[in-house]
Amino acid sequence: MYERIRNMREDMDMTQSQIAEHLNIHQTTYSDYEIGKLNIPVQVLGKIADLFGTSIDYLVNRTDVKKPYPRRK
Repeated sequence: MYERIRNMREDMDMTQSQIAEHLNIHQTTYSDYEIGKLNIPVQVLGKIADLFGTSIDYLVNRTDVKKPYPRRK
């Protein structure tokens, strides 16, 4: 999971600092998420998925489909 998140960040040419700013957390906290030192809270994982335009399932390796699911109304 952590490698997939890092790869998506790098594919978007974003730094850890940029992602951390978007998530309103410290860069070191985001770095700890990315290397698996800290568990990523579900709310934060959802924000990361939204930022990357994918689903949480893709981020956690439950699917290889990058396209996000349609949102419920």
